[in-house]
Amino acid sequence: MLLTFVIVLLVMIAASLGYSAYHAAQIERTYPNIGELTDIGGFRMNAVHLARPADADLPPLIFVHGASGNLRDQFEAFSHPLRQRAEMLFVDRPGHGYSERGGPENAVPSGQADSIAKLMEKRGISQAIIVGHSFGGAIAAAFALRHPDRTIGVLFLAPATHPWPGGVDWYYTLAAMPFLGWLFTRSLVVPMGMRRLESGTLGVFRPNARPEDYVAKTGPALVLRPHAFRNNAVDVARLLAYVTAESPRYREITAPTVIITGDSDGVVLEELHSRGLARDIPGAELITIRNLGHKPDYVANDVAIAAMEKLAGLPRDLQAIGRQAETRIAGLTGTAMPALEPNG
Repeated sequence: MLLTFVIVLLVMIAASLGYSAYHAAQIERTYPNIGELTDIGGFRMNAVHLARPADADLPPLIFVHGASGNLRDQFEAFSHPLRQRAEMLFVDRPGHGYSERGGPENAVPSGQADSIAKLMEKRGISQAIIVGHSFGGAIAAAFALRHPDRTIGVLFLAPATHPWPGGVDWYYTLAAMPFLGWLFTRSLVVPMGMRRLESGTLGVFRPNARPEDYVAKTGPALVLRPHAFRNNAVDVARLLAYVTAESPRYREITAPTVIITGDSDGVVLEELHSRGLARDIPGAELITIRNLGHKPDYVANDVAIAAMEKLAGLPRDLQAIGRQAETRIAGLTGTAMPALEPNG
């Protein structure tokens, strides 16, 4: 009886491993790499680099995606409206999207910030405005602390930067474990994740509508590949200890800073993170938008672009622009967000 149970269990595990491997390959065929890999010394980072247009009116912009993401997310939000205005670098963080992981230092935001600085050097970008969404906010803060000479300004979008009560979801903890994590990410993550992809992406935007073609354009399924999910889990599992140790240093950030957040963010608590940054970073400007969830990069895209303009030295009344966004968001309640602009 016991032998039969063991055989059945092993067959189920083998079938699940095969299913996951096949569908992980399918995900990569559906969402191929749109960037270019660059050796930054020991490993390769992936990014889409849009060269400086002749009539640029903004400095270079570096975009850092959040947890469970890849460069397509910020690329779809910002590349079209800013294409004729700035040099842009959309980065796959180490171990995410199509970037290689590199060494153990890349398991925390400081190491990832250093990797982005090396990539900037390879790409000939001496200084830039750093734009970080969600988990990318912790990396943007680390960048401003560690590379102030390269930081023209920092834009935080619904950032995760400060200690929070409680821990993280169980699947992050499990996936980060040495052996069980290996087995979990290669057997159960793909089938479980594919079933939750629709509800998960809707939840990230809630209470706002998600663009109709968001999943097709941004490739969130890329995080379900075993190596990517494990790297993402390790990042998330280590974030609390990291920001607990590092957040007291945010007062050392000297770069001009803007924080855009929503009062209805169900993913990252704005009262802890965004207000914490506004309190800690001297001169930081906080724009809190009513009825906005976790995706100001899409739902309040105009406010984010106005913030980049202000960080570049252009006169912008961000509070007034934020109020205009609130009026627009109130008018969109209960309606679908239009499809994303095409990028080519």
